[in-house]
This record gives sequence, structure tokens and C-alpha cells, in this order.
Amino acid sequence: MGKATGFMEYERKDQKTDKPEQRIKHFQEFHTPLSREEQELQGARCMGCGVPFCQSGQMIMGMASGCPLHNLIPEWNDLIYHGNWEEAYYRLIKTNNFPEFTSRVCPALCEASCTCSLHDRAVSAKGNEFGIIENAYAMGYAKAEPPRVRTGRKVAVIGSGPAGLAAADQLNRRGHLVTVYEREDRVGGLLRYGIPNMKLEKQVIDRKIAVMEEEGVIFKPDCDVGKDIRVSSILREYDKVILACGASNPRDIKAAGRDAKGIYFAVDFLKSTTKCIWRHNMSLKEGEYLSAKGKKVLVIGGGDTGNDCVGTCIRHGAESVMQIEMMPKLPSERACDNPWPEWPKVHKTDYGQEEAAVIFGKDSRIYQTTVKEFIKDESGNLYKVVLVNLKSKKDEKSGKFFMEQVQGSEYTVEANLVLIAAGFLGAEEYAPKAFGTDLNERTQVWTESGSYKTSVKNVYTAGDMHRGQSLVVWAIREGREAAREVDMDLMGYTNLSVQ
Repeated sequence: MGKATGFMEYERKDQKTDKPEQRIKHFQEFHTPLSREEQELQGARCMGCGVPFCQSGQMIMGMASGCPLHNLIPEWNDLIYHGNWEEAYYRLIKTNNFPEFTSRVCPALCEASCTCSLHDRAVSAKGNEFGIIENAYAMGYAKAEPPRVRTGRKVAVIGSGPAGLAAADQLNRRGHLVTVYEREDRVGGLLRYGIPNMKLEKQVIDRKIAVMEEEGVIFKPDCDVGKDIRVSSILREYDKVILACGASNPRDIKAAGRDAKGIYFAVDFLKSTTKCIWRHNMSLKEGEYLSAKGKKVLVIGGGDTGNDCVGTCIRHGAESVMQIEMMPKLPSERACDNPWPEWPKVHKTDYGQEEAAVIFGKDSRIYQTTVKEFIKDESGNLYKVVLVNLKSKKDEKSGKFFMEQVQGSEYTVEANLVLIAAGFLGAEEYAPKAFGTDLNERTQVWTESGSYKTSVKNVYTAGDMHRGQSLVVWAIREGREAAREVDMDLMGYTNLSVQ
């Protein structure tokens, strides 16, 4: 453990955050890391508890409690407290291929189940993870380690998001020859263009990709397998194939006037901004992205993607931003039926919503609300939206609750840009169709329970394409588990670890 009395002696301390008025002027990360000495004291707060739920990753009431990667959190907290940062790095990468990603974009399931959070603030596991990986790059520990022996077996990974990258990294370490195909012009999947620079600057991805290339992984961007490249040629060339194409089929809003000009899916909006920033060295050029400048924006969806849309629109210079969410506002503290170590179902304010509150003078979110109609002008341009309130109602047959419109609660708001951030339904059909894999009722690629093998010989799947839209940590875990199964089938045994 860290220091036996550390959690009583030291208060939690997080990275310093730029004020909203300052950070909305740019698209860069806006946190200042703690010093090495400050981070070591945060490691001292770890209690080394008898049952470390932080690394359990178990499902409780349908929600993950602790890290799905089973990161050895108490171990590396203790190591950094004692100043052994190099060994902390090796313990960290034993379970996590990409701590440079998770320490930036993961919602920190580990901290939510930290024993210290029962009566105090959780140990800053996410901040400690960030400190370990960034120190490793600075000190040269996070360098390329090519495998000493090659098996001669070839594996193709279709998709370069966190699941595909994790599978590729694991299989390459084992000595297999791995090629990753990506349909976009640059590698990274939704990490690249779906997550704004404010949360994950793209040089962080490039840094890791460069290491993987030096270790022998081959990346082929601008290659859309199933469209640009024949599936038959992939199956002939490679011994095994892993489909990790994500759940990129966005959920739409079915309402009158949906065909109005000015309605976009959130992922398309965010992608256009991130691509433009990359082309023009961290700045925007008018006419090359979907702009919210001077617009009255309505964001549909209250999750991470909706928040990213709010933050991006503010940086564009939007006139106003409103964010609607179907579900009720969560309580400020855990309810009695949501005890520790369950994931806390409590009200949170993310960076975009914090910025909106400062810039516009109030919280941008409206709860228990949905769209009833989009109103367009004579030219087909969106200019108003009819909203309606919702209430929770129980289905007497199934016993499940659903949200029902409140009759007579309709009201109209002005909006000339709508961004739909309502989640994703499953995989796009063309890749599974091209490979001939079966889909389940949720349009995810079907496998037997506990397996990553699809219905097609030598074809496997992992990540959101397999489990549905989820977190980066789950995608990495799926990629690692799929790699282990592929290795077992190729070699008859495996020494790849999952945890």
C-alpha cells in the first residue's frame, strides 16, 4: 500500500484546470499535470484495502464497478509513492496497452469504487495513471520493444480504434505479423476524429502509433475493407481476421421535419472540426467544417458526446447552446438504492456544460424533454424546434419503465443547428455483410457467449462492434481477450495475458 496513514494526512489533489474563459479560446488539452512530488503524495493516499474494488471490474446491477482491465492500481500507487516510477510503468502496461488514452478519456470507474470514496474523496488513480505514462515517455521507458521471434502467422485487424489497436498490440508482442486496416485517412478510429482535441490531442495517438510501427505493426489507412478492398483477398492473405469496426451506426430522431437543413449527427459534426484542426495546425478555416458560429444550437443527448458537442460549439462561437435529455436529472448524492461500490448514479457537470454555464449564465441542460417536430422555412432550413416534456411510466405487462410524452406540454424554441448525440445502434451493415458474419438482434456481430469467434471461419470480432457502444477500457479489454483467443487457435496454446 502507499502510506498507512496517507489517506488521513493528504487531501486529494487533481491536475490544475484552465478557467472556462481561457480554454474556450483554443482546442488544446487544458489541464496542467501535478509535479512528480505532488503525484507521489497522491499515491500515498491509497489504502491498500483488503478487497480493492478499484481493480475488480465486476458487474453490479448491470454497471461496472472498478476497472474492466483489472489494472493493478494499489501496486502502482505504492510504487510511485516510493519513487519507483519505472516499475510502476511496467505494472501499468501489464494490464493496459494504452494508458495514454485511458488516463485522458476514461470516466475513472476505478475511482468510483475506491474504498476511500466511502467517506472521503477517492484516490486520484486516473491522475496517477497519467503521471506514470507521461513520465515513462519522458524518461524513455515507453520505447519500442519489438518481439525477438516471429511466428510467421499473419493476422489482419479491420478497424484501428482501441479494440483493434489492443488486439494488434497483443498479437504483435506474441510474434505474429499484424496488419491494421483503417478506412479513415489516419489511424485511431473514434479516438482520432470522434473525441475532441480538448480531451485527447492527436499527437498522443501518433506517439503510440509510432512505437507500434517500430515494433512491427503495419498500418494501412484509407483502406475500407468491404468497399475498397475485397474481403476474399483479405481471407486468402491472412490466417485470421479480427473485425473491430466499432458501433458507428448513429441512432436517429424520428420526428416531423427531420429532413430540414441544419440537422447533423454529432459524430459527423465533431469529425469535421477535428479534421479541419489537423489540416490547419490547430485552427479552423471557414467553409471546411460544420460551423456553429453565430448559430442557435440544440444538442439532443446528455452523454459524453453531447457534452463534447456543447464544448465544441462554444469554441466555434455559437450564439446559444441548449442540450436536452430524455431522462430525469440525477440526484447530487447517491440514492439509498445505489450504494457503494456500484457506479454512482449522480448528477455531474462535464467540461462543456461548465463552459456553457459560464458563457451563457446558466446550465445548458434541460431534462425529461424530447423533440416532437423540426420546423423549417420555405427554403428547407431549420429555424425552430417543437419540444415536449416527458414523464416516467411503468409498463404493466413487462414491469419496465419508459418515458411518455406529457400531453399539452409542447413548446417551441429557436434553433438553426441541431446535433443528434443519441448514441449508436450497432455496427454499420456493410462490413459484416461483406464478411458474411451473423448479427444479433442489436445489429452487433454475433458470437457465442464468452467467445470472439464469429459465424465465419477464421473471422473474429471485438469492441463496440461486438458488445455495443461502450467505454475505451471495455474496448481495450475486448481487444486483449480476442487476441488471446486468436493466439490460442493459431498456436494451440497462448501466453498472452488478459489481466
